[in-house]
Amino acid sequence: MTNQGMISSHQNSFSALYRVFDLFTILMLLLLSASIYGISVTPLYFSAAMVAALGYLLMAESLEVYRSWRASTAMRMVTTTASAWAIVCVAILVIGFFAKVSESFSRLTIGTWMLASLFGLCGWRLAVRQVLYSLRVRGFNSRRVAIVGLNESAMRMRTQVEQHPQLGFHFDGFFDDRTHDRLADECGDEHLEGTIDELIDRTRNGEFDVIFIALPLKAQKRIAHILERCGDTTASVHLIPDFFTYNLLHARLGEIGTMQTLSVYDSPIFGINDVLKRMFDICFSLAVLAVIAVPMLVIAAAVKFTSRGPVIFKQARYGLDGRKILVWKFRSMTTMDNGDKVVQAKKGDARITKVGAFIRRTSLDELPQFINVLQGRMSVVGPRPHAVAHNEEYRKLIPYYMLRHKVKPGITGWAQINGYRGETDTLDKMSGRVDYDLEYIRKWSIWMDVKIIFLTIFKGFVGSHVH
Repeated sequence: MTNQGMISSHQNSFSALYRVFDLFTILMLLLLSASIYGISVTPLYFSAAMVAALGYLLMAESLEVYRSWRASTAMRMVTTTASAWAIVCVAILVIGFFAKVSESFSRLTIGTWMLASLFGLCGWRLAVRQVLYSLRVRGFNSRRVAIVGLNESAMRMRTQVEQHPQLGFHFDGFFDDRTHDRLADECGDEHLEGTIDELIDRTRNGEFDVIFIALPLKAQKRIAHILERCGDTTASVHLIPDFFTYNLLHARLGEIGTMQTLSVYDSPIFGINDVLKRMFDICFSLAVLAVIAVPMLVIAAAVKFTSRGPVIFKQARYGLDGRKILVWKFRSMTTMDNGDKVVQAKKGDARITKVGAFIRRTSLDELPQFINVLQGRMSVVGPRPHAVAHNEEYRKLIPYYMLRHKVKPGITGWAQINGYRGETDTLDKMSGRVDYDLEYIRKWSIWMDVKIIFLTIFKGFVGSHVH
């Protein structure tokens, strides 16, 4: 019989406990913050804290903070939790400003409380997660797993289960109605634990908690029959889609009327994520432009007085959803290709001016793109936009190339900090860049954007390979 885990047996109780602990964390950290600065907690402070706590609980509910994070990454859990609290903090500050009650509060106290609550809400979750992981590695709070089908996808799933014991999954065997002889080409010497009938009987007896179905989607009738039979058990059932498993872009369920759909190619930046990313882009761009305003004037003067032509080169490129946008750069060349054929700059290219060589090598030519970010055409982080002519060329040569336009193009990106920056003079280089762009879209989070910006500052701006 399976080892019954605490979370499985008392999931609703623990979910309610998490909410209580969040409420306690927010209120207690206000008291602590006030005591640090010698501020007495008046009813006004307490009322603000209660509004913030209740607002957080509602926002956390909306963002599904209280769901099970067993199979998700710690970063995604922290990002979701931090996003819920950040939205509440911004709302409170805006309400306080327009209600003209901000003067009634100590700014240091409120700032310390908001920051401490951010770390507190995320911190205790990470601590609990670590404790649960330690228990699961030791065999507690575990789920017994069976896999239907024996093929490459099934064996990959078995490998992932065994390589991540902290998830609390214990693999118990493959089940299939086909004989071992029929499966030999796919499974080699792998052993079948039994038939589907045996799996269902053993699951009814409580031997399995989770079932993964790794059959090809062309076996639709067979899958439907197995799902119907699994409906007579209490096991959690998951499908492993085969033909697009590694090409999904932010897969999620949706509804059109009464019909359910599964997105295959979609963007992770929608709804509240779109608002958060846009707020981040605006705040970061305004801060950067305030710092680089004078250097930009100096660069503009250098470009203007050392070569003929406009200071700003506006090139047509593809933006979000493949719509054409104009991307701004300081002009670094004597020509301004913007038609059906655009020749990429190469090392020693005669078209590059002396000033242009320096600003291209240091990426200073791209500083005007922070204005594009404020305009909403670009984001600070995202796949780099290519000239329209290059898009039309490579979309015919590289599978899934146009999926990189499911998000706004960026000034820097995941591909750039991984070495794919500057000239892409071979198909392999462009294909490598696209692979990193699609990986960015699959894994996107605000914290990933922050990480990319941080890495760009230290290794992404300057490079001898940039021409």
